[in-house]
Amino acid sequence: MTSLPSVEPARTERRISADIARSWLLVPATKPELFETSASSRADAIILDIEDAVDPSKKPAARKDVADWLRAGGQAWVRINDATTEFWADDLAELAGNPGLLGVMLAKTESAEQVSDSYNRLGGRTPVIALVESAVGIEEANNIAKAKGAFRLAFGSGDFRRDTGMSADREAMAYPRAKLVVASRVGGLPGPIDGPTVGTNHPILREQTAVTVLMGMTGKLCLAVDQTAIINEVISPTPSDVAWATDFMADFEARGGVIRDGSDLPRLGRAQKIMKLAVAFGVQPV
Repeated sequence: MTSLPSVEPARTERRISADIARSWLLVPATKPELFETSASSRADAIILDIEDAVDPSKKPAARKDVADWLRAGGQAWVRINDATTEFWADDLAELAGNPGLLGVMLAKTESAEQVSDSYNRLGGRTPVIALVESAVGIEEANNIAKAKGAFRLAFGSGDFRRDTGMSADREAMAYPRAKLVVASRVGGLPGPIDGPTVGTNHPILREQTAVTVLMGMTGKLCLAVDQTAIINEVISPTPSDVAWATDFMADFEARGGVIRDGSDLPRLGRAQKIMKLAVAFGVQPV
């Protein structure tokens, strides 16, 4: 087992609510020396990864390192192995009842039952993010979103492309992204989390995160700490958006909250959402 660094609980506490978290930083469970620095980064949420990032022979040790760090005061989400593998039950048994566990991300989710079974094995109190990574998962997204314990949906874009043979072009990925957005709405969940951008090119990251927003997704997985600030910026309301919402709300309240025409209710809803996010993310109007 790897020697674990000390943990300062105050530094690992997440300040952004997980239902609106923008940047979700995946951290390999084989690198416990990165746990605390990742928790202290600009990421809205961190996910300690004991699935794809870990060789099967190293999963037991990585799982224990994660559980020990969480038990010592760390706080994080954990990506667990999918329900069809031999590792799934052991992941849940090791993590159940751990005070530092914020929730789990269930890899390769393809049914509502996989979500509810994971939730129940964790004691019926730990939220589950369903990571959808296949054609079957996309077509089952409505049911998955309505599963007991489902918290948000996430898009495993790389595995989805491998499963279907589709390209990474925004046009090719429009259908699965839209499906997850609609399913989230059907299930009464927050907006889904988009897949990661691979590479270090920040202009490409900015462009791809803009597509995330365009499609109605409200979070994005990321693979490096330096991606988090860009993701947070692009997914947040802009200062001009906040200025518009502030002015609209001031005018609406000045006229006694009276609806004048059919456009007022949609604009009111948009303004209220922008103001809520602006407060949470600390965005000031221009």
